[in-house]
Amino acid sequence: MEIDKIQQKIKDRNPKPLDIMYNYGVLVPIIERDKNLELVYEVRAKDLKRQPGEISFPGGELEFGESFEEAAIRETCEELNLKEKNIKVIGKLDYLISHANISIHPFLGVLENIKYEDIYYSRDEVDHIFTVPLNFFIKREPKVYYIDLETIIEENFPYDKIPNGREYNWDKGKYPVYFYEYNNYIIWGMTAKITKNFIDIIKS
Repeated sequence: MEIDKIQQKIKDRNPKPLDIMYNYGVLVPIIERDKNLELVYEVRAKDLKRQPGEISFPGGELEFGESFEEAAIRETCEELNLKEKNIKVIGKLDYLISHANISIHPFLGVLENIKYEDIYYSRDEVDHIFTVPLNFFIKREPKVYYIDLETIIEENFPYDKIPNGREYNWDKGKYPVYFYEYNNYIIWGMTAKITKNFIDIIKS
């Protein structure tokens, strides 16, 4: 192969994280209530197979040929029964790469021309929704706890092919997990991490 062909393959491609199995687009929705800006959260339906009853932002997995922003908007429309005209995307937040081979790409959006009380969410996916004032997050830091990440190797791993064999010094990591407590709600995990990232950006 010639260098010109290699250059042509490389120069115009968009880099992406390796080994990612699932890609999600998520919307962080802001709505005005009583002249205050608030974030909208969902409590997932209790009969869902994945994360039933947990708190999340609207969003879901990419469909073929779809961008992350398009997925975030589509899923928000489906889950909150909104029209695209009700969603004004302001911009991208920082994206997450999970240790579980998942990438999550959040977008900040404003819900327009609709009142919170008039959001008739999909009962198939959402148990109920609630809002939290931005000022609550601005004035409070979340509690943070850590999960130790350890490498577990299969027995048939070819230790004889790597330096030091079974004594190889594998990297270890600490994974931060954030918690916000608002009224009777516990906002934690990826949802809390996305929330904190957004608040850190506007406070910086």
